[in-house]
Amino acid sequence: MTQPSRIAPQSLHSKIMSAEDAASLVHNGAAVGMSGFTGSGYPKAVPLALAARIEAEHSAGHPFRIKIWSGASTGPELDGALAKADGIDFRLPYNSDPIARQKINAGEMNYVDMHLSQVAPMAWQGFLGPLDTAIIEVSGITPEGDLIPSSSIGNNKTWLERADKIILEVNSWQSEMLNGMHDIYYGTALPPNRVPIPLNKPDDRIGQPHFKVDPSKIVAIVETDAPDRNAPFSAPGDTAEAIADHILEFLMWEAKRAGLPPSLLPLQSGVGNVPNAVMAGLIKAPFEQMTAFTEVIQDGMLDMIEAGTLRVASATAFSLSPEKAEYFNTHAKLFRDKLILRPQEISNHPELVRRLGCIAMNGLIEADIYGNVNSTHVMGSRIQNGIGGSGDFARNGYLSIFMTPSTAKNGAISAIVPMASHVDHINQDVQVIVTEQGLADLRGLDPKKKAALIIENCAHPMYRDALREYFERAKKSSFGGHTPHDLREALSWHQRFIDTGSML
Repeated sequence: MTQPSRIAPQSLHSKIMSAEDAASLVHNGAAVGMSGFTGSGYPKAVPLALAARIEAEHSAGHPFRIKIWSGASTGPELDGALAKADGIDFRLPYNSDPIARQKINAGEMNYVDMHLSQVAPMAWQGFLGPLDTAIIEVSGITPEGDLIPSSSIGNNKTWLERADKIILEVNSWQSEMLNGMHDIYYGTALPPNRVPIPLNKPDDRIGQPHFKVDPSKIVAIVETDAPDRNAPFSAPGDTAEAIADHILEFLMWEAKRAGLPPSLLPLQSGVGNVPNAVMAGLIKAPFEQMTAFTEVIQDGMLDMIEAGTLRVASATAFSLSPEKAEYFNTHAKLFRDKLILRPQEISNHPELVRRLGCIAMNGLIEADIYGNVNSTHVMGSRIQNGIGGSGDFARNGYLSIFMTPSTAKNGAISAIVPMASHVDHINQDVQVIVTEQGLADLRGLDPKKKAALIIENCAHPMYRDALREYFERAKKSSFGGHTPHDLREALSWHQRFIDTGSML
């Protein structure tokens, strides 16, 4: 249980209750704004209690489902437990839980996949409807009644402001040194009242360290002591190392070509083994005093800070392996002045990404030979996770890099295909594609030159000849055109996999 000092105002102690009692305050059909982003800072006790209540209601023949809004992905105690209880009717803007994913793809859960920068503005514009309840994890409450954020911010500011009632989880597992690490900006507005956001460098602080909240809306406080459930990262294998090497070589070439400063430009990176391999390589690269303006702070960024390579990282959440999360909690003081967590409407803001000139590095499921990228759907129909913030950064960054192993399922799937079965990032937003086979810099190239370069540099050798042959047939087809396709066979690779289990 938390120490009394985590909830400073005596006036709020009367609202401390069990997770079961707090869960009883959520009604059937409610829209609930949950904290949480990439498995960090999500409520853990109340969603579990709510899932148990929903199961009991269903057993008694009473329908009970809720709508969940979040920052991004959460953890098994939230999405997993509520999905297993069949308690989620609607979900946005991102999901990575396997149980929820199965229900979404089975048509048993409504899901809206959104650019993360657009969620808070859309909530304020009223397009999502009213928000009944906010269930938010915090690491403490100040004597003034302000909320000390947890290990993620996400959309919490918006949920706290928009919700009719607020349930807080005060989690003593979170380091007390988080206090002061956040920068909550309250200057956003809707048109026609928007003003420029006064952030010029990744380490600028433009807000305040705590959430402001109307205490009359707080209906329950639950004390917890539970870790974030971030997934472990495996050590980068040969494929991840090869992709990282191609990216690092390219960044060094680009810095020299473009006359970039020794600090490069602010880095943005998706989550995973390949990005962590890139971070490890950057420790040894000839750059210094680098910065990050990104969504998540992952293991490799903490390593870069300790190595003295990364000066500061601005994000909206942590996404650490369990081992690194424990390390951070123990050594948080070392990172206190080098990390800033912001609302995701700031961390992912397209205008800031464009003005700061971020170098965006994100993963993909597949890319076609013209550089269109699918980052969300397997075989065109089954959602994997969601677009997340990749679109916010890809369209607006100085560099837009997408990376992937060239094959999946032991070679049964090619990541480079004749035509993408679903497109999240159009070719105009994709500048560089990288696999372990090589790198294709697509800037300034017409579609046919892009196709030739992607096939030769990025496709796996077992698929390269087939891609060359498709491209030649497409160019000679009766329709031909600026971006040649043979529509009779453009998606035949995907159909072959569905029919036989292999694209070969």
